[in-house]
Amino acid sequence: MLHGIDVSNWQGRVDWPSHAKAGVAFAFAKATEGGGYADRWFAHNWAGMRESWLVCGAYHFARPKGDPLEQARHFLARIRAAGGLRRGDLLALDLETDDGLRPERVAEYARRWCRFVERHARVRPFVYTYLAFAREGNCAGLDRYPLWIACPHRPRGDPTVPPPWRDWTIHQYDTSPVDRNVFHGSRKELTRLGFRPR
Repeated sequence: MLHGIDVSNWQGRVDWPSHAKAGVAFAFAKATEGGGYADRWFAHNWAGMRESWLVCGAYHFARPKGDPLEQARHFLARIRAAGGLRRGDLLALDLETDDGLRPERVAEYARRWCRFVERHARVRPFVYTYLAFAREGNCAGLDRYPLWIACPHRPRGDPTVPPPWRDWTIHQYDTSPVDRNVFHGSRKELTRLGFRPR
């Protein structure tokens, strides 16, 4: 299994060389939220992950009340501004709030966001979510996208998998002092899920 972390502005300046030295092989950094917010540390994190030879991932925090296509464009624009995508880079939708909408509306938002990103960035995004949220129906129709499941109450590499998925791809198994993840596969297998230039 490969070990990874995920970060956002809450971590401030991240010491990427130290994480790499400690065995971290991949990481996701928050890029955007909703249609207008951009994480001020994203460009620093994107560059730091590259310089430390980690498999690089970027994620968008979903705000389902907003326009999914506007949010997807905002996300991809921030990645371009930080240097763009390279072979093997990963993308993800952080789907954990319903903004007061019914599950079918949340799931529709997520499907539209994922389809847009897949079409325009040529990457099938991961969907990050947690058990109760998925079980409410907020992830209906997303099983064609790899599951990044937050399941800290289960042993590392043995999460509970909620419908509509049948298997997991990344397991977030701990959240302190930093969010920790595992991928059940090799670095080569992980980068195959990422960006492939034409």
